[in-house]
Amino acid sequence: MGDFQVVDPKGWEYDLHSVYSAYIGHFQTHHIPWYEKSWGHLFSTFEEFLAFSWPVIVVTDARTGKAHIVTRLTSIGAFLKMIKTRFGETLPQAANMVIIQPFETTTRHLRHVSDHATYRKLYNTLPAAVLNATKQRIRNGEPDFIQDIWDKQDKTFMAIDFEWSERNEKSTLEWGYAAVRCGPLKSLGVWPPVPDDNYRKGHYVVQEYADKVVNKYCPTYPWHYTFGDSQVISKTKLPQVIQAIISSLASPDIETLSNNLVLVTHGANGDLARLEEMKIKLPHNMFVIDTAVFERNLYNQGLRPLMVDPKTSQERQPGSILSLENLLRSFAMSSQMDSIVLPNVKFHNSGNDAFMCLFALQMLLDPKDVKVPTPKRNNRGNNMLGLGVTMPMTMTPSPPSLMIPQAFFNGYATVGGLPTPNGSIPGQRTSVYDLSSEFGQMRMGSGEGSRRSASKSPGSRLTPGGGSARDSRRLSGFRFGDS
Repeated sequence: MGDFQVVDPKGWEYDLHSVYSAYIGHFQTHHIPWYEKSWGHLFSTFEEFLAFSWPVIVVTDARTGKAHIVTRLTSIGAFLKMIKTRFGETLPQAANMVIIQPFETTTRHLRHVSDHATYRKLYNTLPAAVLNATKQRIRNGEPDFIQDIWDKQDKTFMAIDFEWSERNEKSTLEWGYAAVRCGPLKSLGVWPPVPDDNYRKGHYVVQEYADKVVNKYCPTYPWHYTFGDSQVISKTKLPQVIQAIISSLASPDIETLSNNLVLVTHGANGDLARLEEMKIKLPHNMFVIDTAVFERNLYNQGLRPLMVDPKTSQERQPGSILSLENLLRSFAMSSQMDSIVLPNVKFHNSGNDAFMCLFALQMLLDPKDVKVPTPKRNNRGNNMLGLGVTMPMTMTPSPPSLMIPQAFFNGYATVGGLPTPNGSIPGQRTSVYDLSSEFGQMRMGSGEGSRRSASKSPGSRLTPGGGSARDSRRLSGFRFGDS
């Protein structure tokens, strides 16, 4: 285990133990008395089989998610050639060896296993390999893995959101969070979670910047928290509060076991960058779900309703990403519901964005019997989700003559309508929200230009220049063209 060399995992496909098992099965099937052969001692035990000194790496299977100690076909050929050279007998390649498809694409540590002790040490690293691969797959928004951790009903999902200054990204103006502890709810027989009753939430406004720092291109609304009372806090104390809240929900950081806490964001790069700048310690075994990436994968796999870009009247392209507002509004298009009542929420308030981000995740994973959250206070201002602006809606009605109704009552906007995959696009459409302004440049990559949360203001870029972090802060409902 002391040697150190890295290799490309491509071509490392054969589970080492399955190679030994396949040959024992081959001898049994073909009635070969291997125990009487001069080379028979090589198969007497798995440890004797390892004496060949097999080159191996540890990878996870892209299809099953399980970890394996694997070798190459060329190494199996070298083993058979050794038997022919030393003992003068030719063995065929055995059937029924386990062939995996490596999920990892980066280089892996190469080891040479020649005894059972070395193999056992490598075998003990398999749970950590599974955890690391699962973390990456959840971060990539793979639906099956995200659905699996939700269905187990034992995690704590915590959505967060930051608002920061356009002039200085390190100047945090607000922070909000919403969390649901699924394990205790399950033990009490409460499922699905009820946002009003089961979401733990909070909203913090930084004292030094309150009513002093105003964003010009992406205005924030610190005094419009809908789901409770905002708290004013010093910028020096905010990191301490954030760390305490995370610590109160997280389990120990263990290499082989996933954390109870799952972090949820809409556009993860910006929020994670703020946490890093504040030196917030996050558990290494914690999963991170980006609802923007997760929803995009659902749409690409045909698991979400048809959507149309109102500017071009073209179907939403694979790879495009919805802003948080449009993601919430898209639930009205689900064929599983005739209508959905959306709470009157002012976005670009970090508390509202975090709360609705967690609600959006629950709707994407388990929409049945979900209760829409109730506003706890009246918002000030007019730019709220559901307030009436008559413009096209990003869906294809079915039949074409069916329009999406809108009605306002008790501070709510009701949005209804059923999509059809092959419905035509009428020349005139009516909606409660202008989505045509939601389209522009948006990137979700890992570079510097992608640090603004996707819950932030959409639209075309309003500041000149190339590649600065502030230039990338204008996000769109969909992204068309470049990937």
